[in-house]
Amino acid sequence: MRPTLALIVLLTAAPVLAQDAKRSATASSNAPSKKAPRKVIRLEALTVEGRIQKPQAMYILQRSNLSFDDLNRTESFLPKVEKSVEQEPF
Repeated sequence: MRPTLALIVLLTAAPVLAQDAKRSATASSNAPSKKAPRKVIRLEALTVEGRIQKPQAMYILQRSNLSFDDLNRTESFLPKVEKSVEQEPF
């Protein structure tokens, strides 16, 4: 029953989807045929004279003192890892 119902729906919808050739031709012919004249702007050449100055700037960065003391931990983190493994996950 479903295939016959689908076939009936497709056959009745096909003429609705078709486009009339006469209507499409008249719709395109109704477009305005007169176009507004284009505006033309003419610009004269412009000459720019001068010289480019190079920036004169100097700066000195001081050396930064890096401290690696925080990376060397004396405290062991293994008890914290073992405690987190023993706990329930959720």
